[in-house]
Amino acid sequence: MKTNLLTILALALPALAQTTVKDALVKHWKTSGEFTLAVARTMPAESYNFRPDPAEMSFGQLMAHIAGINLNACANATGMTRPALPSKIAEWAKDTEKVDVDKETAIPFLSDSFDFCNKAVAAISPNRMDTVVGPPARNLTGFEWLWAYFTHTAHHRGQAEVYLRVKGIKPPDYAF
Repeated sequence: MKTNLLTILALALPALAQTTVKDALVKHWKTSGEFTLAVARTMPAESYNFRPDPAEMSFGQLMAHIAGINLNACANATGMTRPALPSKIAEWAKDTEKVDVDKETAIPFLSDSFDFCNKAVAAISPNRMDTVVGPPARNLTGFEWLWAYFTHTAHHRGQAEVYLRVKGIKPPDYAF
């Protein structure tokens, strides 16, 4: 009887183990980055200036937007210093409506933004997750910054998948 009880307890322990909110954020930011980069790589370089409607950002601008906002959100959430913008991206940031972003610029910027966010999310302290931070117009907890902008990335990645489909290109299979 004692052996049976010990066996049952040993088998139940993994089921009782819990993942923390931080563990979940680390896992899903990494997956989101990999999937977003797969979507970005699927669009041919010659179509990075494509916009399905004149009022929309081009595909390249959309990728730069995701990356730039990620840097801000992850820096705000954690207090880490955000990396400087590459020169072509800094030019685009000054005039987002007129400057296009090519694939050769967008992919490394997007990749670097996810690398920064992955480090930031892994380093955030439990206290910082619950601390209200950021500019006065957008005071959020560290967790809210990470969750809101994880969602922001998913929104724009979905938009990018529609751009691919309008061009007759099958997006990568969903990964989560």
